Amino acid sequence: MPAFYAGFGCRRGCPADTLETLLRQALANQGLALADLQGIASISLKADEPGLQQLAERLDLPLVLYDTAQLQPYEPQLSHRSATAHAHSGCWGVAESAALALACQRAGTARLLLKRQVLGPATLALAC
Repeated sequence: MPAFYAGFGCRRGCPADTLETLLRQALANQGLALADLQGIASISLKADEPGLQQLAERLDLPLVLYDTAQLQPYEPQLSHRSATAHAHSGCWGVAESAALALACQRAGTARLLLKRQVLGPATLALAC
């Protein structure tokens, strides 16, 4: 399996445990190994989000943050457009956009491996 990347969106105060549960469920459902996960990403508005920082530390992976302008080019590839996310962040889909941005930055090209998944206050997408 090639390397892949996770993009996360979350509401303020989302616990690391929720993010990790969502990630582990998604990987299990897709038959993917956590060892092949090369990084996690989100929007720069989440820079001070403790849950995301704790998850990155737990997984010993970099947390890469992108601003809205950096996520904009991935809008045509999104499976879902959230008016709520856009109202809060200026981005139509944080999880999918962030996953695509990180995969593209690392590999030069990107496609969604797993469309947006939701668990409570958290969203996740995987790209490769």
